[in-house]
Amino acid sequence: MQISYKPLWHTLLEKGMTKEDLRVKAKLTTNAIANMGKDQNISMATLLKICEALECDTSAVIEVQGLKKVANGNPGIMPTKNETEIGNEVFVNMSNSPRLVSLFAGCGGMDKGFENAGFHRVWANDFDADAQAVFKMNFGEIDGRDITTVPVEDIPDCDIITAGFPCQPFSNAGNRRGVYDERGELYLECLRIIESKNPKAVLFENVKGLLSSKHQSGKRLIEVIKEDLENLGYRVNYKVVNASDYGVPQNRERMILVAFRNDLGRTFEFPPVQKDKRRLTLRHILPVPEGVPNQTYWPYSPQAQEMIEQIPQGGSWKSIPYEKLSPRFQRIRDDMKRYHAPNFYRRFSLDEINGTITASAQPENCGITHPTENRRYTIREIARIQTFPDDFLFIDNTTRDIVAMYKVIGNAVPVKLAEVIASAIMEQAFTDEG
Repeated sequence: MQISYKPLWHTLLEKGMTKEDLRVKAKLTTNAIANMGKDQNISMATLLKICEALECDTSAVIEVQGLKKVANGNPGIMPTKNETEIGNEVFVNMSNSPRLVSLFAGCGGMDKGFENAGFHRVWANDFDADAQAVFKMNFGEIDGRDITTVPVEDIPDCDIITAGFPCQPFSNAGNRRGVYDERGELYLECLRIIESKNPKAVLFENVKGLLSSKHQSGKRLIEVIKEDLENLGYRVNYKVVNASDYGVPQNRERMILVAFRNDLGRTFEFPPVQKDKRRLTLRHILPVPEGVPNQTYWPYSPQAQEMIEQIPQGGSWKSIPYEKLSPRFQRIRDDMKRYHAPNFYRRFSLDEINGTITASAQPENCGITHPTENRRYTIREIARIQTFPDDFLFIDNTTRDIVAMYKVIGNAVPVKLAEVIASAIMEQAFTDEG
């Protein structure tokens, strides 16, 4: 099977454009342009960005010998993978793909995973300006209004709705106000839209603290959400998953809820976990080739830098001799039981899977320090730990931008986790088994 981008070069010639013009207009990396020059595979997301920038279809970009034609099925039915596989890439007729509405989309981790699994996003929304900027750069338009002000008539009909509504009210690291925090009731906006659009499937993602948060009624909030969805005509399954069980190089626990409309006649089954995690250690993730963008980082404060320089691979603040600790940390060391033996300033080794990447990117709260270099991970390194591909771009023009990128990446759903769950939803709810 041979791939050629000759149609693309002819299209550029006809439009009077250079490769650099295309790179800028489609917001591509130099690596993507180089790979196409060598007739190497590019991702479906890159292909779609090129088509959008040139206002053309895929036949004007890529030529493939040995690709089977995909029969036009019913809308919402995904062609089988072996009919459209090119190397490691899957090409899909997007007009036949399930339509996705993405609520609280963030910078696009969930969307990227669902796109990789063959879903076609028709609308996305997020209120955070930094997340919007990254989303626009990689996907295109996003509705930036407060979701509470968006009429359902403004949202297209869809086959699936995903929502990672704000998790801070339920986080174990927060004050756990739950639904008493106004952000905790944003899931009701999801229900409002679900009731109107009646999609075949729904996915909610949140921190595991949601499972123990209480509703005003005294019930667990997750049970209230489950009952609300059941009353709208859905069968619900939820569980806490560890992202590393699904190919993400990060021990990150999150609550995933999937609901299927009753007429599908089945309840979602979570995919089997990945038992072999040897390729998920930092040794396999961190070497970033030259030329990959966003290899900038947020420097530590002088006090944090002094701590970091005393901590070895695989260690933490506990690795520092008592006499070199600040008075604050000496007090904690003197009464570890009282302080629940905190593992501040964790520095994972190259042979470990990293801990949760958080939005704050503070060394006291998460393993954000490079194993062998005395600095925070770069933006690209945490993006890799969150399984964003290297051609997914972030903004790092100023210190303010850099700090904001740690926030939006830390808040994102890992792309690989989203893709695995999305693929299972595709298979169970949208594949034509006939």
